[in-house]
Amino acid sequence: MKIDILTLFPASFTPLNESILGRAQQNNKIDINVVDIREFSKDKHKKCDDYTFGGGEGLLMTPQPLFDCIESVLTKDSHVIYLSPKGRTLNQKIVRELSRYDNLILICGHYEGIDQRVIDTFVDEEISIGDYILTGGELPAMVLVDAVARLLPDVLGNENSAQNETFSDNLLEFPQYTRPSEFRGQKVPEVLLSGNHQEVAKWRQQQSEALTRTRRPDLLDNKDKE
Repeated sequence: MKIDILTLFPASFTPLNESILGRAQQNNKIDINVVDIREFSKDKHKKCDDYTFGGGEGLLMTPQPLFDCIESVLTKDSHVIYLSPKGRTLNQKIVRELSRYDNLILICGHYEGIDQRVIDTFVDEEISIGDYILTGGELPAMVLVDAVARLLPDVLGNENSAQNETFSDNLLEFPQYTRPSEFRGQKVPEVLLSGNHQEVAKWRQQQSEALTRTRRPDLLDNKDKE
């Protein structure tokens, strides 16, 4: 998969070069291309914002730099996303949907957002990471990239790792433990030390259901509707 990230602040994305995502890029499992929108501005000062028609507070990103920037990476396989608080809220189901595309183009807005003509011309969908407002789309873009990338083949190394975790099958992940089996008086549940894989699987399922029922009963409601 190739992910093109269009931003006014390309230095914001250096964390994507670290850890698992850094290795995935080095091993050609994913191609993350960060593009500086300012480079496409025809203004002599590389200006990319202006006041909104009709008045109001703040500035809006102008259409020309974004049109040219998007067109520089757009292909017939591209799925264009604008990170916006007005979009559908990102969840694991949406992440799985997005992981099936060959190319994602992520538009990071800033200031008061972007000119509506950019959205009308190019954007396939708007996505939000929650009901709150951030200063720009850079952090949401990184969240989306991380969530999608870990579902791609060979990015995590262990394919089952991404399948058996929180939000898989609309359940929260069960508690997990490692060595030592007792630490400061707290013991690992005996079933996990038994070697009985069937009983372990049963215990994990029960724990996931109980935890979900307590903390996120809405997930169980959604599961029943499927």
